[in-house]
Amino acid sequence: MIVDVLTIFPGMFEEPMSASMMGLARERGLLEFRTHDLRDWTHDRHKTTDDDPYGGGPGMVMKPEPLGEAIAAIHELEDEPAHTVFLTPSGRRFDQSIAEELSSHERILFVCGRYEGFDARSHTLADDEISIGDYVLTGGELAAMVVTDAVVRLLPGVLGHEDSAVDESFSSGLLEYPQYTRPAVWNDLEVPEVLRSGDHARIQAWRRRKALELTLERRPDLLNEADLDSVEVEWVRQANGNVDSQPKED
Repeated sequence: MIVDVLTIFPGMFEEPMSASMMGLARERGLLEFRTHDLRDWTHDRHKTTDDDPYGGGPGMVMKPEPLGEAIAAIHELEDEPAHTVFLTPSGRRFDQSIAEELSSHERILFVCGRYEGFDARSHTLADDEISIGDYVLTGGELAAMVVTDAVVRLLPGVLGHEDSAVDESFSSGLLEYPQYTRPAVWNDLEVPEVLRSGDHARIQAWRRRKALELTLERRPDLLNEADLDSVEVEWVRQANGNVDSQPKED
């Protein structure tokens, strides 16, 4: 996958995109990550990327001309244009299903907003618009890092175990079950016996029930869309009568 990022702060990405799984993905040739400085497509000596809003008001608005030129130039770096994503508070809220959707693209261009956002006409250049949550950041750079991390780790070969991305929170519609490692006893707290039993069927059943319990306790909203069988639906209804889940069809 090729990930391009258009930003006025390209230096923000150097360390995060070179460390941990992102660094390994790049070393393995699974990810080509490139940053582009929006100021390179300005034509005044101050390299201006923003201006006062029409109609007045606080803050500055990102100018459409450098954005248009930059996006066109970045598209031309490869034979096929990139799937262009604007990071903006008005975009659709990012979740695991969107990460999976984006992971199917061979090339993505993230465009990072700043100030009071993009000139409204610039949005015609976007294929998609994404927000990472209902809050406001100083710019789209951190959001671009979050989305890139969530997407790239889904690519085959990036994680150490092929099932790692399958068993995680949100992949099945539920939060992930509790995890334990050695020692078996720590601060008088023991690892559950079932996990030391070697009985894989019991372990899987225990993990599924714990995932249900944790989701019901912390994110009951997820249960409305989770893939539950009829027994699980009945358990959820007994535990929380206002959850309207339906059993999955075989």
